[in-house]
Amino acid sequence: MATAAPILSLLAGGIALLGVAGAFLGLVSPLMGFQLFAAGALLGGLLSVVVSLIATFLTRGGADPAGRTKALTGLAIGLGLMIIVLGAASTTGDAPSINDITTDLDNPPEFTSSTVVPDYVGRNMNYPEEFKSVVRESYPDLAPLQVATSKDETYARAIAIAEEMDWEIVARSESQGAFDAQDVSATFRFVDDIVVRVTATGSGARIDMRSKSRDGKSDLGANAARIRAYFERFTAGS
Repeated sequence: MATAAPILSLLAGGIALLGVAGAFLGLVSPLMGFQLFAAGALLGGLLSVVVSLIATFLTRGGADPAGRTKALTGLAIGLGLMIIVLGAASTTGDAPSINDITTDLDNPPEFTSSTVVPDYVGRNMNYPEEFKSVVRESYPDLAPLQVATSKDETYARAIAIAEEMDWEIVARSESQGAFDAQDVSATFRFVDDIVVRVTATGSGARIDMRSKSRDGKSDLGANAARIRAYFERFTAGS
């Protein structure tokens, strides 16, 4: 069992790395890569810790110093894998299990037609009614951004800031003051769809934004964080 402890932990780490590398290189889907990572780091790490603890107990008393070293090595690696996952999970806070966030729940910005953006084909891009009450309760700080500049000036700046944030603009309509964009996560290459809408007001312009994840039932708070970051970038340059 002492010999098995570090082997199990290394296998768990290998599965986790395979998930990360596979998703990053496009060899597996982002969701599959994340699931492999979670299975290796969390489940594999937990199994490694259990086996390592048993091996540590069996090698107590100094009768098998080499075995004890192996057991402790397996324990360290297994705990390290679990800490990585649990540490990342702790940063999401109490994010609800939804994956589509908007600043305008009464009239959510609409994504453009699938004839313009082929990635929308076969996907329901309407805003889920059941999400509205969750957003109101969980993200009370999210609201439209009011600015003093004209609609045209605001729209041009909205595009520029999106490009500064490395979003890919996939559709734009200056007449409607809206554009669609995509943001890709750095590690697992998750793609989130974004639509920004600018409307004229009596004193300037109003910016609304919607951010929607393609994978998973929960976005772990990523979409709300993206909206906040975008609006912060906008106000910082005002």
